[in-house]
Amino acid sequence: MKFFLDTADIDQIRKANEWGILDGVTTNPTLISKTGKPFMEVVKEILKEVDGPVSLETVSLDAEGMIKEGRMLAELGENVVVKIPMTPEGMKAVQVLESEGIPTNVTLVFSPAQALIAAKAGASYVSPFVGRVDDVSGEGMKLIREVKEIFTNYEIDTQIIVASVRHPMHVVEAALIGADICTMPFSVMEKLFKHPLTDKGIELFLKDWEKVPEKPF
Repeated sequence: MKFFLDTADIDQIRKANEWGILDGVTTNPTLISKTGKPFMEVVKEILKEVDGPVSLETVSLDAEGMIKEGRMLAELGENVVVKIPMTPEGMKAVQVLESEGIPTNVTLVFSPAQALIAAKAGASYVSPFVGRVDDVSGEGMKLIREVKEIFTNYEIDTQIIVASVRHPMHVVEAALIGADICTMPFSVMEKLFKHPLTDKGIELFLKDWEKVPEKPF
């Protein structure tokens, strides 16, 4: 399973790259606004740092506007993926952009039916939001299981990006289900490293190392 960061913070992206586990980045207008920087400045920094797919979102509500924005975004880099909302107008835009060789990521997906529609429209990626489903007393990971089963049944190539991830177990469960990608906040990626027994083991080994005579380093 690939790890994406859901962020527009270039420092977080650089750190994840240093760890050697970053496969791509997803952004949205909210994340861009949190940087306090101009849109183009943020995007150019990210594209310079990231070799994998970088999702950039359109903001128009009509297909014509989404297509125009999508074409402009695609010109910024070969690894740009255009994020399109799960709406009828969005699906019109997906078909046009994909026919032009511009990959799309259908966002704000909350049901298996929506995921299937996005796939039928030809989307390269579909992003079911597990955390937000949990927020309304649903079962976010059940959504991922159902989407994965449908895509497997019909050998659909659209990749599943597990989005709105809130904690490490979302990542683990996504991997167990067989999702293609999990996009997560930097705080969740950091937590994947953590285990109290690892910390305890390091502490013990270092304590015992001090007892070793004539250490080489």
